[in-house]
Amino acid sequence: MKNKLIDLVNISKSYDGVTVLDELNLYIRENEFLTLLGPSGCGKTTTLRILGGFERPDHGNVFFNGNDITGLPPNKRQLNTVFQKYALFPHMSVAENISFGLKIKNKPQGYIDDKIRYALKLVNMDGYENRYPAALSGGQQQRVAIARAIVNEPKILLLDEPLGALDLKLRQDMQYELMRLKNELGITFVYVTHDQEEALTMSDTIVVMNQGYIQQIGTPEDIYNEPQNAFVADFIGD
Repeated sequence: MKNKLIDLVNISKSYDGVTVLDELNLYIRENEFLTLLGPSGCGKTTTLRILGGFERPDHGNVFFNGNDITGLPPNKRQLNTVFQKYALFPHMSVAENISFGLKIKNKPQGYIDDKIRYALKLVNMDGYENRYPAALSGGQQQRVAIARAIVNEPKILLLDEPLGALDLKLRQDMQYELMRLKNELGITFVYVTHDQEEALTMSDTIVVMNQGYIQQIGTPEDIYNEPQNAFVADFIGD
């Protein structure tokens, strides 16, 4: 059994009096591909943002390797986030985008150059160092965003609907790319989606959420073959 890496304990969060997460408890293991799956407004992105340090829970704690990181800002956590909107700097080349975090950490230039080459090779973008985001397709921009995240050697990669803006064929290609990347890097992926097929294809573990509560946690086979309640059965069967 793999070690527990992240533990979310009694996490609650409200916005303007509306409860988004209610006493959520969840743990994530090392080298696991865990997907938070559910309809819009179910609390999955809020859970990811609390994990990443972009939001503070109203109650509860986030533990990483047994240490309480609830109050740590994103840049002090051993994880990186890839958003649906890519969030690339338009005035920077691909290489400059990828190396941005490393330069902030004052890494030597030789180290940075090696990391850029390594990351671009991993995401099948060799030779694109000097291109700018405007000259890239949506799929290529998403690969650069992933490369930028992995050069920082995070223990966990958080992915917030990263394929949502891509067309179906590209989305399917990128699903397999992400699975390959996770296996090559040997790190934990926490993935947010409302797409049932995406979750069933890619995940080791699926967490089905609705209205701030976890409805079921299980393997894709468990979730598909043995839904624990009517919501899971309806949502997976859609």
